[in-house]
This record gives sequence, structure tokens and C-alpha cells, in this order.
Amino acid sequence: MRLMITNPFLDPGRHHDLYGQTGRLAHRTGALMRAKTSGRPVPEAIVRSLTDHRGEGAPQLGLVVDISCGRGTTSRALAEQLRPTRLIGIDLAPALLADARERTGRHRNVRTEFVQADFHHLPLADGSAQSVVAAFCLYHSPQPERALAEITRVLAGDGLAVLVTKSLDSYREMDSLVADAGLDPRAEQHESLYTAAHSGNLAELTDTSLEVVTTEHEEHRFTFDGLDHAAEYLATNPKYHLTPGLYGNPSALAEALHEALPEQPITTSSVITYVVARHRGGRP
Repeated sequence: MRLMITNPFLDPGRHHDLYGQTGRLAHRTGALMRAKTSGRPVPEAIVRSLTDHRGEGAPQLGLVVDISCGRGTTSRALAEQLRPTRLIGIDLAPALLADARERTGRHRNVRTEFVQADFHHLPLADGSAQSVVAAFCLYHSPQPERALAEITRVLAGDGLAVLVTKSLDSYREMDSLVADAGLDPRAEQHESLYTAAHSGNLAELTDTSLEVVTTEHEEHRFTFDGLDHAAEYLATNPKYHLTPGLYGNPSALAEALHEALPEQPITTSSVITYVVARHRGGRP
């Protein structure tokens, strides 16, 4: 009998549903970014972390690896702003990799590749990467320590890793909205999507393999301008147990929300956590 896993991010049987096509992720991210009212763009913050910790006058980066690169938003920023000699984006989903190749494009003097692989088994040589980025992905692993051990293996002795995650209580007001509308009465009781690697434990997890240089927490706030806007985000959120016909269907979900609730803006938040790490005893 197949073991039932309640957290969709930890269920390998949900991977194709979540990432087999780029549309779900694009719609969800697009709706969230249109609602954003505060907080730095995450790719820009990652680039700034690497730049600051490498110091002024640092030589050109060699290989930079973007683990679980998704649609390539961070990969593009790394290529355009850091200008490494080589950039490799790694993801398990072919559809996302195809999108990342198209969106990242070609950059002069930056050899860019996108490779399908599991982040527990990186197809890279020991010590080959000068920088490794893992943003919003470690919570997809039931054993994030294994992924961190792989990052440690491929990271050069003087290299830097930037790891990014979200707080356990991210977007909790959206849980309340879904519960209040009766669309999933237990929405507020479901396990957080980020339970495996979240703001509260990321530094501790990282410390099992690497030396933590800095940990930074930044609140990001979002205001959805109404129920239609909220439905664009909620319809592709795998956390909720919606009735057939609502998941993946923003217009039907918006109609259901309007039937149950008055029109209203919805404000929510998430704490984004950045951990910069290196090999123990590595260059300060």
C-alpha cells in the first residue's frame, strides 16, 4: 500500500502535478508578485549577498550553480550581474528547465547550461563550484541534510553557498480566507509547506555540513486587491484540499469565494531567510 504523504512538497507522486508544466508556477508567482508591497527581489538579494561576502576586487567567478533553478529567474540575475565564466542551472522538471533556458538566454562570456538532476545527487565534481545557490527548494526534501551534504561536496574550499527559505507561518491569512469561505475548513490546520527547511531551522540544518557566515531574515508583505486576485494565487496552491473543479481554475475559485465572502483586500506576509555559508575554516 502506498504511504500517504500530506505535505505535497514532500510527496514524489505530486511532482509532475506541481511542476510538469510551467503554467502553474508562473501563474502563482505572478499573482504573488503583483501583490507584493515590501521586501527586496530575492534574486537581487542573492546577488548582493554573494557580492558583499566575496569582497571588493575579488576575481571573476568560475562556476556558479543554481540548484532547483525553476523557471530561471535567479539564474538570469546571476548570469547578468555576476558574470561568472560558467553557470549551471539544475532542476528535476524538464518543463521548468526548458523555460529557464529560454528566459535566461545567452550572455557574453558566460557559458550557461541547464541540467536535469536530483539535488540529492548533483552531477558535478567535488569542489568544482565557486558559488552555489539553493533558493526555495530545500523544503522539497524529506532529508534536506542530504541535499546540503551534496552542496558541501561540490562547493570549492573558498566558495560560498547562499540558501533561501520561508517561514513556517507564511501566508497564514490566506489559510484563514480559504477556511472562512468553507472551501477547506481545515486549511489552517494543514502542515506548512515549508516544514522541512524553514526560517526557524535553516541555519541549524546548514551547520550540519557548512559553517554559517550570516543569517538574515526579511519580512515580505503582500496585499491582494480583491478575491479575484487572491483566487489566482490560491487556485494553484497545493496546500488546500479543494473540491474538484476549483484546483487550477482561478475563475471557478473566485466565484466560490464571492459566494461565501464579501469583496475585500487580503494582506499577508512571509519571512524570507537568507543563509550564507562556507566550508569550515574557509577564507573569511
